[in-house]
Amino acid sequence: MTLQENCSIKPYSTFGIEAKARYFVKVSTVEELSEAMHHPCIADLPVLILGGGSNLLFTKDFEGLVIKIEFKGIEIVYQNEDIVLVTAGAGEEWDNFVSICVEKGYAGLENLSLIPGVVGTCPVQNIGAYGVEVKDTIDHVTVYDRNTGQICILTNADCHFGYRESIFKYSAKGRYIITSVSFRLSLNPVFHTQYGAIKTELAAMGVNSLSLIAIRNAVISIRSRKLPDPLVIGNAGSFFKNPAVDAIHYMRLHEAFPGIVGYELADGSFKVAAGWLIEQCGWKGFRKGDAGVHAHQALVLVNYGQATGSEMLSLATEIQSSVKAKFDIDLEMEVNVI
Repeated sequence: MTLQENCSIKPYSTFGIEAKARYFVKVSTVEELSEAMHHPCIADLPVLILGGGSNLLFTKDFEGLVIKIEFKGIEIVYQNEDIVLVTAGAGEEWDNFVSICVEKGYAGLENLSLIPGVVGTCPVQNIGAYGVEVKDTIDHVTVYDRNTGQICILTNADCHFGYRESIFKYSAKGRYIITSVSFRLSLNPVFHTQYGAIKTELAAMGVNSLSLIAIRNAVISIRSRKLPDPLVIGNAGSFFKNPAVDAIHYMRLHEAFPGIVGYELADGSFKVAAGWLIEQCGWKGFRKGDAGVHAHQALVLVNYGQATGSEMLSLATEIQSSVKAKFDIDLEMEVNVI
């Protein structure tokens, strides 16, 4: 384990914004993680756990220790004729893991293809796309408990998953460091093609027989066309959550804006497409300096090169204010601001 000082963390964040960590270390074993957590240099300093850096916006230097998680390995724990239990290290690249599962015929993650990040961050946000949330496949999460210094297992129920949320973001924020995630995947696929443009994309691809690979390819095609590649343009994917409003509020909005994009939830409320709200406020394709809103997806804020974190945050705040003024809806940031 090598502890670095005043280390640039720009290479480890998909927004590509310059910031420094007072201390920085990469860990790939539980022993290294424990050593880092007990290093005398970090006494009383804040600790930031960094996975793929795909959900962070640095607005300043981090005056503490940044721990880059690099736990690797993919293991088949159990398999029968119906399901397979697969454990992946927290540092495994997410889309590579999805690709491996699809190739082996393990169903459940194909709709989550091409989402940036690593395996260890997927439970934190409860990532989701095209009608699927990762909580539907997670069996348990193995964590390092900072309160006890021990490794323990949290079941799916323990994680208290919700829409883009979990225990890791709220009630237990900062307590647990994820070392691996175990997924219960199906060997008898149930294909999810109703959401978004998957059916249209499959038809355009000439697909007549559904398969995991076909759905993955369709999702990759859609995402590649609509969303910017973080390796080319700095971004963190969806910057805001899709907000939910009560039925009365939604009906009022529908009367005033017949083209509003939303759908009813089980509790009778309505989820509204944040990208649509932002676009209606005129932000799609907006650019001020190097801080902007993507031209093809208003939900994605982009760094065209030299934008600062403060400039990106200022833009996000302006967007929130305009959506509030026009629709009386509070947009919540999905990205974690440091």
